[in-house]
Amino acid sequence: MADAYKRTGVDIDAGQTAIHLMKDAVRATYTPQVLSDLGNFGGLYDASTLAKLPSPTLVASIDGVGTKTKVAARLNRWDTIGQDLVNHCINDILVQGAQPLFFLDYVASSRLVPQQIAAIVHGMAQACQQAGCALIGGETAEMPGVYVAGEVDVVGAVIGVVSRQKLLDGSRIQAGDVLLALRSSGLHTNGYTLARAVLDELDWQIPREDLNGQSIGEALLAVHRCYLASVQTLRTAVDVRGLAHITGGGVIDNLPRILPAGLGAAVQRGTWPIPPIFHLIQQQGQVDEQEMYRVFNMGLGMLVVIPAEQQDEALALLGDDCAYVGQIVDTHEGVQLV
Repeated sequence: MADAYKRTGVDIDAGQTAIHLMKDAVRATYTPQVLSDLGNFGGLYDASTLAKLPSPTLVASIDGVGTKTKVAARLNRWDTIGQDLVNHCINDILVQGAQPLFFLDYVASSRLVPQQIAAIVHGMAQACQQAGCALIGGETAEMPGVYVAGEVDVVGAVIGVVSRQKLLDGSRIQAGDVLLALRSSGLHTNGYTLARAVLDELDWQIPREDLNGQSIGEALLAVHRCYLASVQTLRTAVDVRGLAHITGGGVIDNLPRILPAGLGAAVQRGTWPIPPIFHLIQQQGQVDEQEMYRVFNMGLGMLVVIPAEQQDEALALLGDDCAYVGQIVDTHEGVQLV
């Protein structure tokens, strides 16, 4: 009985087909430091070049894209969530000043569809290439009975490096510093359970005037931005004292994570454009404004703390992609919307 495993729901051949479909995209991410190839048991990375950095410090992060995978499933579009995953992870280590070195992924479903898995990994490879990060390994798992039929789960881990002297930990932030925002493309990878619930009965395919001609599906699948290039540009010109990636918990919970004790932030409403998808979610679900700022990024993808006297220089560097949105205060802790 040569097909016993397949009849239980696991198709080894499908896994091999998926690997064949993705191999060129994965290999295209390899840097000279990658010493292994697709199919090895472990990814190999030559770390000798790190010795050129003073006090090289590795920074690691692992994350997923939440229920954004269910949006991809509803629309049967799989080319974006891989990009989301890589960019989210890179942004998380970027907050501490790290440059990404390599990335590993995990893709799982109840039944492997090779073209679907390959599309997801192609997206990862595209984002890795853009960031100069190697995709050196991964796992593709078929687990009927564990995952719901038709659904996919994706997880990724990134390893980066920064000189210890250039680590960003927020300790130099002080009252009077200003908050700049690098704009988001939409929900990024957070708040999708609420968004799907309140938008479920609407048509996700038709263009809408209140979304500037986008459909709901297009707005929800907008790729999570990578802020690596923008932050690197800022750090060469101004004193970046802190970065906050606005993910789960929104502005309310994420910004305080980098603030020294005794300091808070005043975020000034109306100083940046809020993507229209957030207005639609709030209106359709009758969601309280404070909750919107705790669930979603509200257009503030990455917050940057710099000295007030360097504000004009920073804004000139990044143009419309960057906006002044508030300041650091010593009158209260936490975030207040003013």
